[in-house]
Amino acid sequence: MLDLPDHVRACLFDLDGVLTETAVVHARAWKQMFDDFLRDRARRDGADFVPFDEHADYDEYVDGKPRADGTRSFLRSRGIELPEGTTQDGPDVETVAGLGRRKNDLVLQMIRTDGVQAYPGSVRFVHAARDAGLRCAVVSSSANCRDVLESAGIADLFELRIDGVVAQQQHLRGKPAPDTYLAGARGLDLEPARCAVFEDALAGVASGRAGDFGWVVGVDRVGQADALREHGADVVVDDLANLLGQQ
Repeated sequence: MLDLPDHVRACLFDLDGVLTETAVVHARAWKQMFDDFLRDRARRDGADFVPFDEHADYDEYVDGKPRADGTRSFLRSRGIELPEGTTQDGPDVETVAGLGRRKNDLVLQMIRTDGVQAYPGSVRFVHAARDAGLRCAVVSSSANCRDVLESAGIADLFELRIDGVVAQQQHLRGKPAPDTYLAGARGLDLEPARCAVFEDALAGVASGRAGDFGWVVGVDRVGQADALREHGADVVVDDLANLLGQQ
């Protein structure tokens, strides 16, 4: 038995923090990148160094968003404006693109060093959903989505992947806009009302609600259940195994 409404025919899963234990890796990478940048900037300007908070700042400004959007959002919160730059900018260039490249390099290094683990409860739930005849897709802002799925050994559980690469190719707006989740529903040839969204990020939950999806599940890994509900989650669980009923 799955604790999902009867009208749900497909499950659209976010990646980091929902399927794989990589949200904490992203938070560490964002913190290291922004702290290095902010420390250098404070030293040049003779100002106080105020570090990036890997909980409050991560949840509010960058979690679930495309890399460039998250970079802009946090910089804006500190009153900092940088040139956009281009995809050719290296990690040492102080542009939005350059800082994004630096963060991505850190994430890839951490993944190569430590590997990627899938949440056991999430894997059990996906298997149960497939056994129940539900369609399953991954919808992630990450451009590294395919590599992470393969590293975690769960790539073959999903028939569709909408990730940062696809979003760029199709000019889809990032979360909290609903574009990527709507693309997931279209790819499965289903109406949003027939799909459930599974998200741990506030921006991702807001994305599911904005797209009028049939059910939005907030996955609370960091103690933000109330905020997930406020952003539109129909139900909040701390592990997808909680939705397996009596199994």
